[in-house]
Amino acid sequence: MYCLASVTSDGTHWVLRRNCSVTPRQLGAMYALLSALSLVVAGFFWTHGAWMVLPFSVVELVAVGAAFLVYARHATDGEHICVCRGRLVVELEDAGRLSRIEFAGHAIRVEAPSGQRSLVSVWGGGRSAEVGRYVRADLRPVLAQEIRRALREP
Repeated sequence: MYCLASVTSDGTHWVLRRNCSVTPRQLGAMYALLSALSLVVAGFFWTHGAWMVLPFSVVELVAVGAAFLVYARHATDGEHICVCRGRLVVELEDAGRLSRIEFAGHAIRVEAPSGQRSLVSVWGGGRSAEVGRYVRADLRPVLAQEIRRALREP
């Protein structure tokens, strides 16, 4: 049986993050090293008369830099779900933007995902949120069950 939550004195928390093997800082260092190496090789060929290597190297570095930037913007994406003091708080971070939705404890409905690609739905008080993006599809029903259980506890 899985337990995705951590229980503290102030409530039950789920911190769900993207599984990233490289941090944005490591990615920046890797890009700087790649750029330096590529420009040294291009400079060598440029000094030996193959001047077209340098512009292609710059185009390559711009394309790789753009791809790294897109990756780095989403490397810290995640969800923080908290049940504390009879309230459910859902914080979603996407590309550096943080959105926060609060639900009143007595009127919250939590629905487990119906299919492999669907997420856990939470709604109440005219608001709704979908959570579980960073949890394996087979563990999303477990997440829904844990949220329901935490909402029932005093």
